[in-house]
Amino acid sequence: MLKEIKILKSHGVQYVKDLRTQKVAERFRGRPIISNDITDEEKKQAAALCPVGAIDPTKGSIDLGRCVFCNECAFALPDKIHFTNDYRIATNRREDLIIQPRGDLPLRLKESEIVPQIRTFFKGSLKLRQVSAGGDNSCEMELNAAGNVNFDMGRYGIEFVASPRHADGIVITGPVSKNMVTALRITYDAVPDPKIIILVGTDAISGGLFADSPAIDRSFIENHRIDLYVPGNPAHPLTFINGLMDLLGI
Repeated sequence: MLKEIKILKSHGVQYVKDLRTQKVAERFRGRPIISNDITDEEKKQAAALCPVGAIDPTKGSIDLGRCVFCNECAFALPDKIHFTNDYRIATNRREDLIIQPRGDLPLRLKESEIVPQIRTFFKGSLKLRQVSAGGDNSCEMELNAAGNVNFDMGRYGIEFVASPRHADGIVITGPVSKNMVTALRITYDAVPDPKIIILVGTDAISGGLFADSPAIDRSFIENHRIDLYVPGNPAHPLTFINGLMDLLGI
């Protein structure tokens, strides 16, 4: 026993003590800042570079629900577009993911639009069933990391479970391929009410690079209320966990 204690002590503190303020690498691409003085020509230039059409050529806004965080726009216009390392970019309104040229403003959830039952029933214990609906395994890996010893979202009672019948909601990754639509619907129907839906990653939110593919069927997402959007390509564990903490009021 003494030997095990010595080993644990030698490891030091492995978990992130404060998930709200934990710093990440400067190179991490999170919330972008678009300069107010970006010109019409520069807006068109940035839009032309975007592989997923996330940049509006007229307004110059960046849609984080479509953005793959490739940074090409910032490389071309470093004085006008800059991706910060702010990972708190989850929202509960799709329109809030569209970042306008208006300075350095943080992204937060709209409190008035959070379903009251979420905090009443799930604040102390939230069990989620993850569905990879045609995903590439990048967001899936990050979600696995959210429960490891470093991020340890289980400290807040947030865990993934194997059966949708034991879950309070589903977490969808991937653009939703046609061959996953039925499985996704069956999984959702098996979750008891009240239940929530969370979209994680660019593919899940908008279809991403696959948005125009004939192999994609977005009808499930279009026909259901989404409680939390977690952007990223892939989404960082801290983005996911902080989004859930905001949703639950932790």
